[in-house]
Amino acid sequence: MKGPKFLSYAKPLIEVLRNIGGSGSAADVIDQVIAYMNIPDYVVEETISSGVSRVRNQIQWARTYLVKADLIDSPQRGVWKLTEKGYETELTEESVYALFKKVQGSFVQGRKLKESMTAEAAAEAETAAEAETELVVADEAHGDALLNILKNLSPQGFERICKRLLSEVGIHDVQIIGGAGDQGIDGTGVIKVNEVVGFTVIFQCKRYKDSVVPHHVRDFRGTMQGRADKGIFITTGRFTSEAKKEAVRDGVPPIELIDGERLVSLFEKYQLGLKPKVVYDLMPDFFDNFK
Repeated sequence: MKGPKFLSYAKPLIEVLRNIGGSGSAADVIDQVIAYMNIPDYVVEETISSGVSRVRNQIQWARTYLVKADLIDSPQRGVWKLTEKGYETELTEESVYALFKKVQGSFVQGRKLKESMTAEAAAEAETAAEAETELVVADEAHGDALLNILKNLSPQGFERICKRLLSEVGIHDVQIIGGAGDQGIDGTGVIKVNEVVGFTVIFQCKRYKDSVVPHHVRDFRGTMQGRADKGIFITTGRFTSEAKKEAVRDGVPPIELIDGERLVSLFEKYQLGLKPKVVYDLMPDFFDNFK
């Protein structure tokens, strides 16, 4: 495909949104694009300098251009939704490249390119270079910064902030029990079904920079035996597709997985260390009818 490599994700992204009913959380949509394109784990695990998956970063970039082309909307942070135009438009390699050139032109004309992209990304957009570039989407930059902070906390600090998050989510009596001899359990809590009934959960929180693989999930499940009804595995990294399958495998207790992207979404939802702000994009076409 002509143009930057992230354009190859534009059509699959539209197709996935159609297949799931038109909208979904950013993390889920990205996972489904990866599955739709049969991208192997070892490719997904390749990262740019910031530690973000190159594939996931490029899917984010494809989404940015589709938003500018009015094919995708973001009615709320962390949610991607097809517009009516997105439903009706059938993309081809040629139309994707034409879309890219049109949006690129609006960026340059409005001097928005350098305001919304890193200098390195701007250079790629201006030249439509084929070379790999570490693209960073501006409206997602806070997520990368947040994960970087979390990864650099002490183990005890990360456990404490996970305790705060789980308490905000609604888990009761959250206790940290990590330390020597914790056997892979960092804490416990209680999920209240009603005023009388509740069940115990245990959680593990790890500041992984790499991917969590199936044996990590199996090891954690082993610690649950006879101790809890539910497990929660929290990481700043990501879970491989096989690890996700292991978490919900038939015949064994299920484990809830919270990866780096989901962590960011939860910190956004509960505004933990994040302050929301409203940003408006000018739509010049709107004013054409009034000239």
